[in-house]
Amino acid sequence: MADKNRAAVKKPAPKNTAPKKTASMARKGRPGFARETKAARVARTHEIIARLKREYPDAHCSLVHRNPFELTVATILSAQCTDDRVNMTTPALFARYPDAESLAGANQEELEGVIKSTGFFRNKAKSLLGMAAHLVEHHNGEVPDEMDALVALPGVGRKTANVVLGNAFGRNEGVVVDTHVTRLATRLGLTKAGDAVAIEKDLLPLVPRDDWTIFSHLLIDHGRAVCKAPTPRQSDCVLCDICRSCVL
Repeated sequence: MADKNRAAVKKPAPKNTAPKKTASMARKGRPGFARETKAARVARTHEIIARLKREYPDAHCSLVHRNPFELTVATILSAQCTDDRVNMTTPALFARYPDAESLAGANQEELEGVIKSTGFFRNKAKSLLGMAAHLVEHHNGEVPDEMDALVALPGVGRKTANVVLGNAFGRNEGVVVDTHVTRLATRLGLTKAGDAVAIEKDLLPLVPRDDWTIFSHLLIDHGRAVCKAPTPRQSDCVLCDICRSCVL
C-alpha cells in the first residue's frame, strides 16, 4: 500500500531555468555592439546625429533671449528648473533689469521676489548680482565671448559658458551636458562617465565640431519627446537599432 501511494505522488514539474531576456542579451546579437571600436562609435554617433536632425529639424535653444546678457541670466536661472518656468519668469525680470548695469544695482530682496518661482532663488540672486557686477567692472557691461572670461563670472560654469558661446555667439567651444544629455549619452553607449565634465570629454571626439551646439539640442528634444526618464518609449524611437539600451 505504501509503495502504491509513493507511485501515485506526482513529481514536481521541472523549473524553467532559461535565462530571462535582458538588455545585454538583446544587444549581444547586434553587429558592432560586442566590441565597438572608436571608429565604429564615431560612425554610429554621426548616424545618431543624422537621424535626430531629420526627426527634429527645428531643434534650438529653448531659453527665450534677445542677446548674450539675457541668455546668460536665463541659463543661470535654469539650474534645477525647467526652461518653460524660466521663460515665464524672464519677461518681468528683463523689463526691470534690461542690462548688466541695472541688474548690478538691484536690491537683492526685490530680485529674489522676481525670480522666486525658479527655485533656489537666494543663491541664484547672489549669482546674478555677482555676474552683473563683474561684467560692469571688467567688461564694460558686455558678456565676453571667450570661455575663460565666461567661467570667471560668478554663477557661470562650463555648461553655462557653452550655452552662451554656442547660442549667443555661434561658437562651438564644447557640448552642453545637462540631465537629458547625460541620460541619452549613457543609454546610447557614448559614455560611461558619471560627471558632466567627463561626459563632455567623451563626446567631443565623437561629434563633429560644427555639430557641438546642435547635438545637445537634438538630445534634449529627443529626451523630452521619447527617451524619457525613467521609461523611454522605445517603440517610437528612431535610434533603437543603434542604441545600446534598446531591447526591442
